Amino acid sequence: MTDLTPEKLAGIADAMALEGAPPARELGATVLSGGRSNLTYVITDGQKRWVLRTPPRTGRTPSAHDVVREHRVTSALAGTPVPVAEAILLHEDDDLLGVPFTVSGFVDGATLRTQADLVPLDDATLAVVVDRMIAALVALHDVDHAAVGLEEFGRPDRYAARQARRWKSQWEIVGPPELEGLANEVVCVLERDLPSQRRTSIVHGDYRIDNTIIAGSGTATRVAAVVDWELSTIGDPVADVAMMCAYREPAFDLIMGAPSAWTSNRLPEPDSLAEQYAVASGHDLEHWSFHRALACFKVAVIAAGIDHRRRAGSGSGAGFDTAGESVPQFLEIAHQIAARS
Repeated sequence: MTDLTPEKLAGIADAMALEGAPPARELGATVLSGGRSNLTYVITDGQKRWVLRTPPRTGRTPSAHDVVREHRVTSALAGTPVPVAEAILLHEDDDLLGVPFTVSGFVDGATLRTQADLVPLDDATLAVVVDRMIAALVALHDVDHAAVGLEEFGRPDRYAARQARRWKSQWEIVGPPELEGLANEVVCVLERDLPSQRRTSIVHGDYRIDNTIIAGSGTATRVAAVVDWELSTIGDPVADVAMMCAYREPAFDLIMGAPSAWTSNRLPEPDSLAEQYAVASGHDLEHWSFHRALACFKVAVIAAGIDHRRRAGSGSGAGFDTAGESVPQFLEIAHQIAARS
């Protein structure tokens, strides 16, 4: 059961038809498991499947849950070496569902969310998965954003300053008062040590294993699609690598509500992941400590936002009850890294 009534599904079908993708018959819908931010559904006409994404109905914060942004970047990346789902429909009005929504093509494959999902994969296959993930991230950072129509997708300069300011403002909305002092210390160090920017690229903003869809087996394993683009922008590619490494911290399990695939000790340590990216891309990870500290602060704010939505009555289930416990842990990690930089 979902909150997508037959009337709403009929409206979605009409909107899809206007975009040249009419369902063959009435749509049905199921909630797709996973996700602590946007709401994700699989819709089907019995012959084909699509994925529908909407922001949460309550507890949203400014600039987060941006399905419009997701649609724009995945549309632009079609035809590039970056694997993405087909972007089919963007409905920006609130008339049908009360919020904007997108519809994209369904991509067959596995989403590796928990450590239990890794059990069927032997170590050699898992190494291939990581290698393909790194390759997809390098491919993303190699895309000429202006050439694919994303010249106005975000400012190309002063990414670190803009990110520090943005996530500070998000914290002011969702951060628990008892952690305000520690958060302020982290922000003060970040603002003091803002680095220069040597490279500019499309930045995914939330890159980790469960934001990819994995297909194939053995040496033929591949990333079939990179998903969850709501935090994407134009910025410093080092930030993507730092976020990928920040999610390797064990406290991320509290956000997932289970031992997560990305914190498994079967995967490379953060420094090894960073080195693997540097070798594959041919670029040094400049100002690494700053970006690592900022990434951990971002994850703290994301976790605080999940807890904020729980308290607002939007969202339940694995991770919602425990995400708040990870906030002080990620803040402390950010503080320690920033203090050493």
